[in-house]
Amino acid sequence: MITTDYVPGSPCWLDLGTPDVPSAAAFYGAVFGWSYASMGGMEGGVFRRDGKAVAGLGRLTEQGARSAWMVYFSVTDADAATRAVEAAGGTVRVAPMTLDDAGRMAQYSDPQGGQFAVWEPGTDRGAELVDEPGSLCWTELFTSDAAAAREFYGAVLGWRFSDMELPGGAGTYALITPAGLPEERMHGGLMRLDGEHLALTRGRPYWHPVFAVADCDAAAASVTGHGGTTRTGPQDVEGIGRLAVCLDPWNADFVVLAPAAADG
Repeated sequence: MITTDYVPGSPCWLDLGTPDVPSAAAFYGAVFGWSYASMGGMEGGVFRRDGKAVAGLGRLTEQGARSAWMVYFSVTDADAATRAVEAAGGTVRVAPMTLDDAGRMAQYSDPQGGQFAVWEPGTDRGAELVDEPGSLCWTELFTSDAAAAREFYGAVLGWRFSDMELPGGAGTYALITPAGLPEERMHGGLMRLDGEHLALTRGRPYWHPVFAVADCDAAAASVTGHGGTTRTGPQDVEGIGRLAVCLDPWNADFVVLAPAAADG
């Protein structure tokens, strides 16, 4: 469960880099009911749901980069996080930088190449709506080396992990919980995949977001109806809900999930 108290190590924000900001704003507005407001003269802005900030949007500027969602994790000190990333074998992609009084951010690659970011909050703690339809409810890392990823992220973000065996011998899924919190506060998972299953990123590990929706089939139909595609699903996953793995028109991946009803 993702909540807006944003304890250290929890996902707190995400933004999308895209080659076409106006069209991406229209696509996600149609799929999730998001409104979009640009940030002055910048080629980017903020998505909102029911008036609450849920994600950011910006023009993709990095040469050769693919359109993708970037997940940010909350930290108390971006400089300390950067030192931890370097000590654990990761790479600094964007050094810590201050964004007025809102906070400080930095972006990294883990030792296998998976990209992520951190946010040291100032006046802005992160997304104002999570774990509700039309907002972030889970984060997921597909990686070429699960053991190395666990070691790295445990050292950098203090996560602890619990393993879940997937049905049909499909492998082990590691559930992620922030340090010191009960498993009810788990916010994501990581799983090892062979290179042929990482074709979207040419073999490089990657994070992607899962967005809660009220109706998975309707959300998937909206994705395809507005120029995106579904890679898998919609399909039911026991104990999880009904989900579909999607690509937007620029091949940024995300998942839509109608969570299973809680017992009782």
